Amino acid sequence: MNSEIQNIKQRFEIIGNDHSLNMAIEKSLKVSPTDITVLVMGESGVGKEVFPKIIHQFSHRKHNKYIAVNCGAIPEGTIDSELFGHVKGAFTGATNDRAGYFEVANGGTIFLDEVGELPLSTQVRLLRILESGEFIRVGSSKSQKTDVRIVAATNINMHEAISKGKFREDLYYRLSTVEINIPPLRKRKDDIILLFRKFASDFAKKYNMPTIRLDEKAENVLKSHVWNGNIRQLKNIAEQLSVLEKNRSIDYNLLSSYLPEPRSNLPALIQESENNKSDFSSEREILYKILFDMKKDLNELKRITNYLKVDEKSSEKLSDFNDLMSSKDNFYDKNQNNYPNETVQNHSDKFSYAEEVLEEETLSIQHNEIELIIKALEKSKGKRKIAAKELGISERTLYRKIKQYDIEM
Repeated sequence: MNSEIQNIKQRFEIIGNDHSLNMAIEKSLKVSPTDITVLVMGESGVGKEVFPKIIHQFSHRKHNKYIAVNCGAIPEGTIDSELFGHVKGAFTGATNDRAGYFEVANGGTIFLDEVGELPLSTQVRLLRILESGEFIRVGSSKSQKTDVRIVAATNINMHEAISKGKFREDLYYRLSTVEINIPPLRKRKDDIILLFRKFASDFAKKYNMPTIRLDEKAENVLKSHVWNGNIRQLKNIAEQLSVLEKNRSIDYNLLSSYLPEPRSNLPALIQESENNKSDFSSEREILYKILFDMKKDLNELKRITNYLKVDEKSSEKLSDFNDLMSSKDNFYDKNQNNYPNETVQNHSDKFSYAEEVLEEETLSIQHNEIELIIKALEKSKGKRKIAAKELGISERTLYRKIKQYDIEM
């Protein structure tokens, strides 16, 4: 088995002696003769695309087509057409029938890279192919059969994607009949120098220049680096040094200037708090969320409007009251202006002013009453009966008033 693994490494240009890498190659060889669905797991840049080729080349399908599809690079609106085909008139621009990848790869192997990026609707179609080998072209009602072996790959945490509703659990178990895990470069420290030397040699031949070499400290720097971009990042560093540096001997300081800071510069998922989690598995849920938010905003707007109406009525009443009080103040101000010389004296007894006013008012009535009685008597020439009738009182009351005020007739 070891010699067979070494032959595969040479054939597919796999560099490294890491145990986990050898285990992944060995597992690929074991599943190749079968039609078992395989899921290749690993970070971006570890070389996952090599293992589906190994599986295909050592299977009974090796003489048929091998098609690699990057699911993350195809727009959501056209991915069903790309994978399963379409009929004429299925959508705008569909001027003729077109066979999809599953139809073209009939009898061969199809490699679905970044399978975790598939939309949920496409996942349902893929599940049907895995279960029965049947599919329907976009815009058609006729079911077709296909015989393909599916090898998928992803760099995302599938269990996390399932828990968030982004990936179907039943499809995951169909795809992962056998899982092959590719180790990241940071766990293959002894392979880093071998890979760098291979890349440096290839670029020297490509650009027709001497091969760059690392001193011991520089090699230690390579081994201790995190390599978030894995083999792809290491290859880029080797190419930069080969092209840009005239000095073909690379030391510690020079190499460090090409390496990024030991932190992740790649896109990362933001961990949301439990209260703020808002993960949608379909566009329908997003629309529902928008509609509920609009309804909530509308109810809030109604509440504010009703509050303003009530507040407006209260304001009108308050305004009327203020106008009334203002008019009363103006009335008193005018009266005070009519009597500028009058002053109100402060008395120790708070009722003394009222008593004084009542007393003046009483004297004034008495004086007027006497004058009216005298005028009525003069007009009636001393006849009390006619005078009482003129005053609107009884003759007896008039007589009493005459005695009270001591009026001479």
